[in-house]
Formats: sequence, C-alpha cells, structure tokens
Amino acid sequence: MTKAPKPPPATVFLFGAHGDLVSRLLVPALYNLRRDGLLCEGLHLVGVDHNAMTDAAFRERLAQGIRARARPGAEGGVEGKRRAKVFDAKMWNPQARRISYLQGDFLDDRTYADIAARIKAAPTGNAVFYLATSPRFFGEVVDRLAAAGLLTESPGVFRRVVIEKPFGSDLKSAQALNARVLRAMCEEQVYRIDHYLGKETVQNILVSRFANGLFEAFWNNHYVDHVQITAAETVGVEQRGDFYEHTGALRDMVPNHLFQLMGLVAMEPPAAFGADAVRAEKAKLIGAIRPQTREEALANSVRGQYRAGTMAGQKVPGYRSEPKVARNSRTETYVALKLMVDNWRWDGVPFYLRTGKRMAVRDTEIAICFKQAPSSLFRDTRVDRLKPNYLTIQIQPDEGMWFDFQAKRPGPAVEIDNVQMGFAYSTFFHMRPSTGYETLIYDCLMGDQTLFQRADNIENGWRAVQPFLDAWREDDTADVQGYKAGSDGPRCADELLARDGRRWHKRD
Repeated sequence: MTKAPKPPPATVFLFGAHGDLVSRLLVPALYNLRRDGLLCEGLHLVGVDHNAMTDAAFRERLAQGIRARARPGAEGGVEGKRRAKVFDAKMWNPQARRISYLQGDFLDDRTYADIAARIKAAPTGNAVFYLATSPRFFGEVVDRLAAAGLLTESPGVFRRVVIEKPFGSDLKSAQALNARVLRAMCEEQVYRIDHYLGKETVQNILVSRFANGLFEAFWNNHYVDHVQITAAETVGVEQRGDFYEHTGALRDMVPNHLFQLMGLVAMEPPAAFGADAVRAEKAKLIGAIRPQTREEALANSVRGQYRAGTMAGQKVPGYRSEPKVARNSRTETYVALKLMVDNWRWDGVPFYLRTGKRMAVRDTEIAICFKQAPSSLFRDTRVDRLKPNYLTIQIQPDEGMWFDFQAKRPGPAVEIDNVQMGFAYSTFFHMRPSTGYETLIYDCLMGDQTLFQRADNIENGWRAVQPFLDAWREDDTADVQGYKAGSDGPRCADELLARDGRRWHKRD
C-alpha cells in the first residue's frame, strides 16, 4: 500500500472545544491519524470556548473521549476481527503536550488577539480554524478572524476555515452565509464539511463507477429504472430536541448528506480526479434537479414523525414526548421525496430519497434498480414475473457492494430465485476503527478540497429542497404522518412508490 505523505505543521483552533463533537469525534479522529502515522510532530491543537478550563483539564477531557471510543463495541469501535485497540497512552502523551486551551468569547475581539498571539508563538504560521460551534456563530467568527488579519495568507503559509453543517437553513440564508464567508476569504480557504463524504464506501463510489468499464456502459436511463437513497437511523432526537424543532429531517439530512450521495452516484465523469473537476460535476448534477411547483412538491413528498414504540425490546417515547419538543409539534423526523433530474443521462429516471429516525434498522444505502428483463421466455414455467436487478451500495453499517440477479434453482423444473454476489469491505480489506472524520481532517491539512462542498453545490442543494419547504409552510391543513418507533416509516411513504408501480428496497 502506498504510504501517504504527512501534512505540514499547523495549529488547529477548535472553536466550540467544550462541545460533544470535539471530544467524541474530532480529537479521536486525530488520534487515529497519529496511530496511522499520518500526522507530523508539528501539529498543535488549541481549544477555544467560553468555559473556564485549564490545559490539563482539557487534555483529560479529550483523553476520556478517546478512551470511550476505544472500548470494544463502543460507537465507532467494532467487535470481533475489527476490535479497537485500547487507549495507547504512549502514543497519546506526545500529542497531548501540544494541546492547550484558550478561554474566550466568540464575539469578543480580545479572543482573536489571543489567537493571533498563539499563532505568532507557534513554530509555523499555518493555521486551521475549525468551527464546531452553533451555526449562529459561523458568520460572526469568520468576520472576526478576517478583521484580525488571521485569514491573510502569505507565501508558504496557509489559513483555512472548516465549517460544519448546517450551512444555512434555506436557500436565502445559505446564499447570505456564502456571501459573508467569501467576503472574508477566497473559496480555496473554505472547507464546508460533510462527514458522510469521509466514509470509505462513499469515496469508493467514484472508484467503482469510473475505474471499471463494466459499470459506465449501463449507468444511464437506458438500463436504470430508478434509484433509491436511504439513510435510516434507529436513534431518536435524544437531547437535541431544541435543535431538531428548528431543523427537521429535511434540513438536517437532504441538502447535505443525501444530495452528496446522489451527486456522487449520478454525476458525469469528471475530467480529472481533482477537487475542482469533481465538485463541478456534483454541482451540475444537483443543479439539474427539476424544480417543483407547490402541488408537485406536496404530491412528491412525505413527512413523518415517530410515535411511541419498542426498540430492541425497550419502550421508547414518541417525538412529541422528547425533551424540549412542543407537544403539538409538526416537525418531521422522517421525509421521503421523489426527484427527477433534467439531463440526458437521467431523463425519466426517478430518484427516491428517504431518511428517518427511530426506524426498524440502521441502514444507509444506495439501491440502483435496473429495468426488468421480459418474462416471455419463461411464460410456460412457474415464473410469473421476474424480480428486478439491484446494485446496492451499503454505506453503513456493513460497508460493501452487492448485486442481486436471477438464477435457476437446482432440480428438474425451471424455478428462478433471487441470489446475490458482492463484497464486504471488512472481508477484503483490513478496516481500522474510525470516526469518519479522519480522511476529511487529513485532506484539510493537506489542502485537498475534493471531499468538501463548494458554494454552488451548497446553494444548488437548498434550491432543490426550497419548493418542499415553501409548500409545507403554506400547507397548514396537513399534519405529519405518525409512524411507530421501530417500524419502516409512515405508510404513505410506501404509497409514494406504489403509485409508480415500485416499492422500497429491503435490506436482506
């Protein structure tokens, strides 16, 4: 295996350092990069937040986050052959010595003067500002970084800003935030992060499509009947009720996660495997999603909200009984959409997207359904109708690709059954435990923007979902459809496909 180069020395400022994201995902990802020999000794971390905390307390908080992920069976850890190693203090301690904490208000200019002093005292002027904060601070922090001169680059010195989702709450707010950010710095300095793109199987979509001549020949509307993209979660909103009440499943998942998957699976071949070419093709694809009228948006969408039910033998509350959720809330925890793409490759091929919480199984997958073969050859057999062929790209939890096809059962009669072939990542490759952020953090330190969203991609995504947001806001009569926790979602989601003579793909 080719050894990847180590990124240059830099100081990473983690805004929102006291938050869950930093201790649960970001710093464990940095720990894993160090484990894999992908961090240089010159990387310094500075946590920035308003809470009072010593350097030692901050380091211990981060170490606890890594220990939690190192437990066998913990989130991000894996069991059996892929079991995570225990926390390695000898590997952690040298990095811990280069971790410090800076108490400061994000809206106080003195905080940025202190940051400037930290950079001046560092061995290198390279700096990454990671905004793991509430979205309301994104523009404010960027403005103050620019006013303090902290985003100004010089030969051999980079300054980069990583911005978490959600990037805006609708088209208008996303456009305003993009304009604000790009007044402070150039597009090459902005890293709009979507952790879904850090998953190995997601990155493998491009390789599978464009490195294998077999696929591209039938990757079009001549052979593909429709495409389904599913992101089902078994968890509820838990303690994030206040956030979710203002967001909902559509804003939380569709214009970012699901559209990124849709872009990768449906985009045209890029001229080169580089950031500009790949992101340009994704933006074109999302920009080609057909706009919908109010009536079309209502007809082609389903909103659901989980009710009380049973998960893994335990009773769980409905969404309206969760903390910080209104008792008459109409916020959707499930959404299903039917979209069409107006380009030559996908003309006439519907894309069905769905995502939901408190679903029966945790499953993120892309299912490409091919047009059915004619059954006339088998009219005199027991076969009344052949099943369609599916190519399924499993993103999580069992990463891999599988192809469903028809085969004859052994015996004298012609009996056809659906069989499957494919590969699981864990079978073919050594999969080390990860948080999903490792590749993205490494790419940011290396200056590779391929897996990060560009401004036009963000805005095209919001432009595609804006008709649904507008239609739902104007439709005061229709309530969200209830579905029992632990089920496959609201019944009307099945009807969305059934009216087209189709059904949702079920994971075997």
